[in-house]
Formats: sequence, structure tokens, C-alpha cells
Amino acid sequence: MSVNDDLPWVKPMLELVREAVRQDVPALGHCLGGQLMSKALGGEVTRARVNEIGWGEVEVADNNVAREWFAPVAAFESFHWHAETFSIPPGATRVLGNAHCANQAFATGKHLGMQCHVEMTEDLIRTWCRGGADEIRASAASPGVQPPAKIERNLEARVAALHKIADRIYDRWTEGLAK
Repeated sequence: MSVNDDLPWVKPMLELVREAVRQDVPALGHCLGGQLMSKALGGEVTRARVNEIGWGEVEVADNNVAREWFAPVAAFESFHWHAETFSIPPGATRVLGNAHCANQAFATGKHLGMQCHVEMTEDLIRTWCRGGADEIRASAASPGVQPPAKIERNLEARVAALHKIADRIYDRWTEGLAK
């Protein structure tokens, strides 16, 4: 699905993001959620240059906003599953990127929109690989798409490393929540 699809829940979700930002309530989005955030805040969601399915390194941008969210980490391996990407909305700052998708994450104040997936579990990845097998086969020519066997290789260690990054992101994000 796409945030550009004419689905009944898209417009209310876009308004929910806008209202969260207006009220300074921290918003955080993964993949489709990041795309919703971008579009809600004035960005665009378009077809990606290449599909990304599987593991890939993302680099932390060289700016103060990125350092606030990720320092001292300069890069990390993240999980990806997308064929679309977002632009950085006006007033936001690009904080993550990679070779296949320049805009992997943006931040504006307390709000973080991500194209990549830091929330994954081993079970979720295996489920997506099974349920998305046709999509993987159809996208196999993309340099950003890996076969399930490669995606599931060293899965426990990869997910554990990813959870360390996720913990850092969620800790930073929850600093903005009212106590």
C-alpha cells in the first residue's frame, strides 16, 4: 500500500500527524509511518529508485540533528522493505541515508520519520519473508533486494544489534513525552 492510495484512513492519519506536530506531541514513524509523516508535513512520497528488501547499511548524516538522535553511531545495519520513498519535508533535516535511498530518516524537533525498519523481530522478519515471497521474487533484479536465505542469515545477531539502535532512538524519542 501507499500513502498516495485513495484509502479511507489516509487523510485522517495525515491530519493526526499534523495535529501531533502542532501540539508538540512526539511522533515517530517506521516505513509507511515515515512516509505518512513526510506527506503530512509537506513532503512527497514517490517510487524509489530501487526496491529495498532485506538488510542494508544506513549512514548517519553529518549534521547536529542527526548527532542528537544517533551519536556516537556513524552507521548501522537496518532492515528494509519498501518500493517508495519520501522527500524531506520543509523545515525537517535528513538524518539517515544509504546508497539505494538517500532519505532513510528525517527529524524535526521531537519528531522522527524513518524509511528503514528498526522495530523488527526475528519472527516478524521470517513472517514477512514467507508472506512476501512473491514480492521478493518479482523484485529480485533490484540491487537492494535479498533472497530470504540471505535475509535470515545470522538473524539473531542482526536483530540484537538492530535493537540496540532502536533502544537509542526510542530513548531519545521518549525524552519528548510529557511526564
